[in-house]
Amino acid sequence: MPNDGPVFDDSSDEEYEEELEEHALLAAAIAVFGAEMNRQRRIERRFPRRRYLCRAQLLPDPRADTPWQILYNSRDDRAFITTMGIDYATFQYILQSGFARRWNESTIPRSDTNPHGNPRLVRRSLDAAGALGLIYHYLTSAMPDTALQQIFALIPTTVARYRAFALVILRDTLREIPEAQVCWWVSAEECEDDSSLITARHPLLRGAIGSIDGINLLTAESDDPEVENATYNGWLHGHYTSCVLVFSPRGIIKGCVYNAPGSWHDAKVARPIYEKLRDRTPPGYFLIADTAFPRGATSIAGRIHAPLKSNQQLPQDAEERSALLARNRELVSYRQTAEWGVRYVRAGYGRLRVPLDISDTQGRADLLEVCFRDANLKTERIGMNEIRTVYMRYWEEAEDEDIWADFENVVFGEIRRRDRVARFHRIEVE
Repeated sequence: MPNDGPVFDDSSDEEYEEELEEHALLAAAIAVFGAEMNRQRRIERRFPRRRYLCRAQLLPDPRADTPWQILYNSRDDRAFITTMGIDYATFQYILQSGFARRWNESTIPRSDTNPHGNPRLVRRSLDAAGALGLIYHYLTSAMPDTALQQIFALIPTTVARYRAFALVILRDTLREIPEAQVCWWVSAEECEDDSSLITARHPLLRGAIGSIDGINLLTAESDDPEVENATYNGWLHGHYTSCVLVFSPRGIIKGCVYNAPGSWHDAKVARPIYEKLRDRTPPGYFLIADTAFPRGATSIAGRIHAPLKSNQQLPQDAEERSALLARNRELVSYRQTAEWGVRYVRAGYGRLRVPLDISDTQGRADLLEVCFRDANLKTERIGMNEIRTVYMRYWEEAEDEDIWADFENVVFGEIRRRDRVARFHRIEVE
């Protein structure tokens, strides 16, 4: 018998549920779209203040047709020296002396990778030559990271990571290259060789083997009051990192103390140099410094000579006074080599004109070590060093005696006129 009871239709309920689901999906889509639009608007508002480039604004492939690739493939010495301070042969010499091996065998430090894992070279944006080019562009200029991004077609995080890694392996490579060593005089014969270069030009400076001077590098301020006080130099009215350099007449850095707080007096910074003068330098040899540079304690008396000060008492005897002033003129002349050496470092490494990072002590030390070692390498291999040009013996022998005798009047007169400490010197006017 058929059931004549009421029959219920569920189609209306199912349609209602489907409609609710559609509305929910539509609401979620609207919410996601609104959040994305809001994010884009925030990005656009920040865009005028953004100081980096994204991948869309860079060349697509860092290993093909970038400005760096064009420069490297040109192999032009002038272009290499202009942009990186070294010629093509020296660039290849550094690559083959360990830089390429370290780049290819080491894992670039990252928080999300195994530091002891095998490097994936095919995934890197730059090969070893590109990494060496990147760090030399960074060292020899004060260009911002955006310029490095354009030259090498790298995003900001890659530039920062590659730069830090390349600096470390360049430091380790330079430590093994003979021409990049910073070594004190090891024997009386070596001291005599350098002294003869000086006495060929300044016969009254018998026993002089080099010059010494300090260099203060601008450093960023720290939020830590103790660090800020340690780096503040009251004489220069700013925050600095202090270094002391010793130059031979060949233009080579023979000793250096670096990364000292700017508040330290030169006498404290130069203490390791004083110890080398006392314990490792044969008797009778000395360095030449400026009148303002401290000459150490009595234990190294006579090991650092300096020109006379303006108020210094002169002998009454005319002959003795004339001899003293004649030697003083030669001290003033040779003292300028320290100024040349400091200027060579400052001019050759534009990165040192940018305030150093006060929060990265080790990175700051690595940067300074690389610059000083590389300065020796460039002096030995390229020879573009003013001290070396003037005082190397072969240059004197090739010049006419009259020209050499008049060299002081041509060059040193102008240097004395512009010297900021010249007022402390006693110069006899003829």
